[in-house]
Amino acid sequence: MKTSRITELLNIKYPIIQGGMAWISDATLAAAVSEAGGLGIISGVGDTEDVRAEIKKTKSLTKKPFGINIMLMRDNIDEIAKLVCDEQVAVVTTGAGSPGKYIENWKKHNVKVIPVVPSVAIAKRMEKFGADAVIVEGMEAGGHIGQLTTMSLVPQVVDAVDIPVIAAGGIGDGRGIAASFMLGACGVQMGTRFLVSKECKVHENYKDRVLNAKDIDTEVTGTSTSHPVRVLRNKLTREYIKLEKTNANPEEIEALGKGALRKAVVDGDVNNGSVMAGQIAGLVSKKQTCKEIIDELISELDLVLGRVCNE
Repeated sequence: MKTSRITELLNIKYPIIQGGMAWISDATLAAAVSEAGGLGIISGVGDTEDVRAEIKKTKSLTKKPFGINIMLMRDNIDEIAKLVCDEQVAVVTTGAGSPGKYIENWKKHNVKVIPVVPSVAIAKRMEKFGADAVIVEGMEAGGHIGQLTTMSLVPQVVDAVDIPVIAAGGIGDGRGIAASFMLGACGVQMGTRFLVSKECKVHENYKDRVLNAKDIDTEVTGTSTSHPVRVLRNKLTREYIKLEKTNANPEEIEALGKGALRKAVVDGDVNNGSVMAGQIAGLVSKKQTCKEIIDELISELDLVLGRVCNE
């Protein structure tokens, strides 16, 4: 199942979207994913002109469609939303807020809008606002998460909306893609698998931490602040959990994580930094190019679907 409503909607070869990870998803990574047949996504976090430069760089590296992930609670969101139209970016994925006020203008500029949603209610709201599709992300994902699993959430959203559904969270190989299709999704978004790609700029210490992770090595911090985040266990997570158990002030807890992602991504401090990764980190065992990753995913998918059809 290489073609689907998502491949047709986004004009891509394979129904695979690379997650838009802050401090990580840049032009080099996004262009490599798009060139390999998926949809590369750059992060929209940062100064407006820096984001503009990243968009232009991506265009210089690929002529294929790519997208931008926008965190809607950023101070410069209005500028970034306009920038998407000015630079004619093909796709916008959104998180951390509602994109409702921007969707009409984006669609006037032929931008495909795909919000990340953690529940049926929000998926239905996004469809009503005019979203072209939704990314349904389960709590197995790395980074900021919701409360429901991918397995339980995807089919419920599929039944509730008419727009295409993209599954995310806990998907690391062709088996995960096949399972997502069986649940009714017509595409997948993957972040952790692309963290260790050769084109990903994340510090080598970060990559090695993911490659050495076991199945039980992720931890969820920030539950007491209503901003849960899935990361790999380290000194920082132990301090988080200890502080949360003391019923510390939420501001004090959140202050502990300020700048922590940059420490891990840029500085390579995997002890005191926030090493965001999903539960499938234990499944990731090698560094590959984005093309090698996608080719392997599709090969695995074909084998799984072939086996199912023959049984």
